[in-house]
Amino acid sequence: MHTSLLDCLLEYEVSGPAHFLFNIEAAFHEGQEVVEERLTITPSMKVRHFCNERSGNRFIRLDAPKGILSVNYHARVQLHSAPVPLHLDESPVTALPDEVLHDLMPSRYCESDSMRRIALQLFGHLPQGMGRVRAVESWIHESIEYQPGFTQSTTTAQDVFVQRVGVCRDFAHLGITLCRALNIPARLVVGYVHFAEPPQDFHAVFEAWLDGRWVLFDATRSAPIDRLVRIGTGRDAKDVAFATIFGDVKMLRKDITVEEGDMPPADDSEAAQPLAAGTAGL
Repeated sequence: MHTSLLDCLLEYEVSGPAHFLFNIEAAFHEGQEVVEERLTITPSMKVRHFCNERSGNRFIRLDAPKGILSVNYHARVQLHSAPVPLHLDESPVTALPDEVLHDLMPSRYCESDSMRRIALQLFGHLPQGMGRVRAVESWIHESIEYQPGFTQSTTTAQDVFVQRVGVCRDFAHLGITLCRALNIPARLVVGYVHFAEPPQDFHAVFEAWLDGRWVLFDATRSAPIDRLVRIGTGRDAKDVAFATIFGDVKMLRKDITVEEGDMPPADDSEAAQPLAAGTAGL
């Protein structure tokens, strides 16, 4: 069992009335337990919480007035990771569960239909199973340069393949795309994890469906994947953006801290909006 202490501070300058959708809370997902958490919004305002029952992704919606908006999320999360077998088989398409089938399809950032020929040239000759997905992960790690600031929010997996540079989101999108092109369902996972080298930030990895289970892969290899606290799971970044904003807004600050150990109890001030562990606020 592993315990992670999370602190996420987001600050925005709102030039006019704006609507925000945040996905920053630890997900309700098998393998992790939200032991304690608190959310502080400044200035104080009405906030709506809802949870996607299928994915466990949790969302915050609010209407912010003109001025400075501060969103601060603290949590203590226990991870119960299980060892992953060294050998897992790929599932034939005909045997895929109905709910997994959509993770085999092309999506906004993952053009698996356009990259099928490339995927087959690179990995089609390899034995099917866990080893082939590991080969995809290794190829991305060795072939794509990690360079913050080079790619944009519109960069797709095909762009990354051509440019050979990107950040964790781009590495994950390329992994998803190559897997789907090989008829292996894959999806994006975003979360919190402690990096040995700062600065801390949200981290994106990909997950592949093997032998009836989802298995995590991280082509950046920048942090222990079994220490990732899951925030969001989706087909690509379109589904799991940490903030979706409607209005004239400028980000002023994004500070993320991920530590290991115990967290002091949440305060009981009116500014804090506590959420009971294991339930979504309504």
